[in-house]
Formats: sequence, structure tokens, C-alpha cells
Amino acid sequence: MNKVKIINDPVYGFLRFPEQELIQIINHPLFQRLRNIKQMGLAHLVYPGAMHSRLHHSLGACHLMGIALDELKAKDITISKEECLAARIAVLLHDIGHTAFSHSLEHIITKNSSHEKISYIIMRKLNEKFNGMLDMAIAIYDSSFSKKYLHQLVSSQLDVDRMDYLNRDSFYTGVSEGVIGYDRILQMLTVKNNELMVEEKGVHSVEKFIIARRLMYWQVYLHKTVLGTEQLLINIFRRAKELAIDKKELFTTPALHFFLYRKEGVSATDLEENPEYLELFCELDDHDIYTCIKVWQKHDDKVLSMLCQMLVLRKLYKVVLSSQSLASILSEKEEAIKKMPGFYKDNLQYFVFEGTTSNNTYSIDDDRIAIAMKDGRVKDISEIDNSLVNQTLAGPIHKNYICYIQ
Repeated sequence: MNKVKIINDPVYGFLRFPEQELIQIINHPLFQRLRNIKQMGLAHLVYPGAMHSRLHHSLGACHLMGIALDELKAKDITISKEECLAARIAVLLHDIGHTAFSHSLEHIITKNSSHEKISYIIMRKLNEKFNGMLDMAIAIYDSSFSKKYLHQLVSSQLDVDRMDYLNRDSFYTGVSEGVIGYDRILQMLTVKNNELMVEEKGVHSVEKFIIARRLMYWQVYLHKTVLGTEQLLINIFRRAKELAIDKKELFTTPALHFFLYRKEGVSATDLEENPEYLELFCELDDHDIYTCIKVWQKHDDKVLSMLCQMLVLRKLYKVVLSSQSLASILSEKEEAIKKMPGFYKDNLQYFVFEGTTSNNTYSIDDDRIAIAMKDGRVKDISEIDNSLVNQTLAGPIHKNYICYIQ
């Protein structure tokens, strides 16, 4: 008799994994590594409860995928047992390519390589390990599988990935604006012309989902202190990289040593073509970075040591976030920091700088959220009469920011 794995999750209750293939993947070291990568990077310095991991999120997304597939099958949409398993595997592994502190260091540790591309590389590696067991899952993940709606459940503007992270991040941060009616949305899913759609009576639940995502981005993910903290972590890594390239001695773990001291950087192509590079990447997690940061607090380089002390002691950048130009404020802060005694003037870029961030709540240029109307027509969510998701909300919002020390 096959053993069913049951995991107690604080968001959904008991998660059931009766498929032995899923249990094999969950128990694999490459998946277990996600325990040591925080889902929300350094957001716990603002929201102390946000300590959940990428593993939590991946299990939750897999759980929601199972519910979604059951709902579709109940509506006489033909999905085989093999396809259900493959879709569950695809979403279980969709974040396996994340590096330490999730998005914060995504394009810093590796050279302009997204976690989606690295996830694809790791999935192929696992597929070799499991003798082709992931063939269909990979096809669903990269959208080459014939049933487009299965890929849309994994990655789209209304996928189980977003449903889980909104619910889960809301739960752990205590920000109630992110709570969505995921169960209602899943019950309203349907398929028409091989595409995932939502029945007309589920429109308001989808609208709330989109609004909740917008609020969570500005209140949590792009909260000015969270934004400043991520920039601090990036600057620590950049300074350490400068010192490493200059052949200065730094305490590092073996995996981090490779990525710091490799002058030309490491791309996703490098990871794919060199198994030893990928193995080192998969050894990296939050512990590598934070352990080094704790040690670097006492490094001889004053810039690196100060930046690390700022993070460990939570003496973070002050941040100004605005849709207006911040040029005058930037000049004012630069002049103030130049007058500080010591090493600040020659390393100004680490202690005062500007940037731009953006949030695209709903993109009309992306794979849209389709609504199956009762009269048989199909409409985009933004085209529904009296819809909250209008053209204004569908456009991206850009904001300028300045980070500085006092």
C-alpha cells in the first residue's frame, strides 16, 4: 500500500500528497534546500512574522493545484492522472531555482539570470535523476505541452503560485489586505478553447485578487523599508565582490567563495553547461550569506563592515519613496554625507543613491485573465462592465526612491 504524506500547514490545514513521485521530489535535497531560503527575503526586518520559506510556498502552491484540477475534472474537463501529477510537479518545482534571499539577490549572485530559467535547468537535472519522470512536468512548465491551461495554472496572471503567495504572505505578515477568496476562484475556473478562464459569476473574486495583489506590493513587497533593506543587502554583496576581485581576503563558505571570486560572473548558461557550477549554486542559501555578513562586520574594509553592521543591528537606510522627482532631495543628502568625517565621501554610492521601482497590478499586454460570460462570449477582466480592473489600474505604476544614511 502506498504511503500518503500529510503535512500540517498553518494556512490551509492538512496538505495531502498521495503521489509517490511527489514524495520522492519533496524528500530530495534540491527541494529540501528551499527550507533555508526565505520566501520574502529580508521583509522580516519590517514584518517580524515573515519567516516562512520557499518550501512552504511551493507545498502550498502544489496543494492549490490539486484543488484546481479536481474542480476542472468535476466540470467534465478531461485531465488524465498523469497530467494531474505532471502539473503538480511543475508547480512544486517552479521556485526551485531561487537563490539566497529569493528575489533580493536573484540577478546579483548570478549574471542576469532569472530564477525561472534556473528552475528549468534544475528540473532537467532532476529529470535525469528520476529517469524521465519529469518529462511532462517540464513540458507544462515551459508551455510546450498541448494543454495550454495547465501551464496557465502554473504561470499566468491568475495562477496558483500567486494565489498561494498572496494568502501565505498575508498570513505571516499580518497584513489582511492580501487575503483573497482563493477557494471561490478555484471553484469558478473553467476551460474553453484550451485556455483557462473564470466563470462570469467569479468576476468579483478575481477583482479582489487583483486589488489584493496591488495592495500587497505597495504595503509589503515594495514597502519603503523593505526596499531599502534589499538595497542594503545588494550593496553588501557588491562591495564584497569588489574586494574579492581586488584579491582581498574575505571569509566565505565554499559555495559563496566561487560566486564572489569569479570575476566574469556566472550566467544560467554557465550553470547549465557546468554541473559543478550548478552544484555550487544549489549549495547556496540564506545561511551562507548571513553567516558571512555577521563575520564581515569586523572586516578591515570600513565600507563593508559598516554596511554589514547596519543590516545585523537593523540600522537601515532611510528611504524616501515618491512618484515625483527626488533630484533636489538627492543633492541635499549627497552634500550632507560628503561633509561626514571619514570614508563616506569617497564611497558615496554606498551611502546615498537613487533608483526606480514599479508595480504592474494587471498587464493587458500579458496572458490576460479571461472571463467566460453566460452568453458564451469571452471577455478580458478589464472589459467587464463596471469592472474595477480598468485601463488605469492595468497600467504600471513607477515610483522613485532615495536611500541614504544619517
